[in-house]
Amino acid sequence: MRNGRLLRVVASLTFVFLAAPLFSQTTSSPTNIQTIVLANFTEEEDIQWSVSGSHFIASQLDFPRVGYFPVGPDALYLVGPERERSSLGINAAFNRRGFNYLELTPVETNEDGDEVESALPIPGRASHIDVWVWGSNYDMYVDVHVRDFRGIVHVLRMGDLNFAGWRNLRTQIPSRIPQSQVTLPRFQPLELVRIVVWTRPSTAVNNFYVYFDEIRVMTDLYEAPFDGSDLANPGFVEDLWTNGNNE
Repeated sequence: MRNGRLLRVVASLTFVFLAAPLFSQTTSSPTNIQTIVLANFTEEEDIQWSVSGSHFIASQLDFPRVGYFPVGPDALYLVGPERERSSLGINAAFNRRGFNYLELTPVETNEDGDEVESALPIPGRASHIDVWVWGSNYDMYVDVHVRDFRGIVHVLRMGDLNFAGWRNLRTQIPSRIPQSQVTLPRFQPLELVRIVVWTRPSTAVNNFYVYFDEIRVMTDLYEAPFDGSDLANPGFVEDLWTNGNNE
């Protein structure tokens, strides 16, 4: 009897272990992961970049100097369709060492011909952001500032510039930064507000160069379909209430 009972227990356990993978399988949520280029740093883009320095910028020597130049990383331009190289170059100097900074702010020209800040919208639910940067081995680092739908600006560290030549700096967007909500519309995209280059007190700042090329994000563009999804599109709703018959 005891042996028979033991055999039944062993058989039951064997079934459980063999069947466990069948019961543990789950259906993953659908996704639409894409890489989106936010800016190519070309002079022809609608969005341009305004560069300003912190308090000790050597403005009397016309720093910072900014321009668009036909240069860029081989890893970016030697793959895919042939295209002309273009990057944003900055030549800067500060009057003293310390935690100085350069701010790169996206701007556009308004109807009056004035430059106004114009944050770059980040579509979908972004997981990573990256940018190509040319460094010359100075003890500096790069931050990127993103703003959520509540108006809160988050600072993300992209990486150090203590390397020679072009390098792709990449950072993860933490899940604690909200990009969606329960109510419609669910998508609540982030905005890229600025890029900041910081100098550390250990490095010389009397004359240095840095170049930027192609900033992009990896993002999930999937939105579950439902009847009436067009009414959750802010652009459609604005047009509907502006031009539609709502009498």
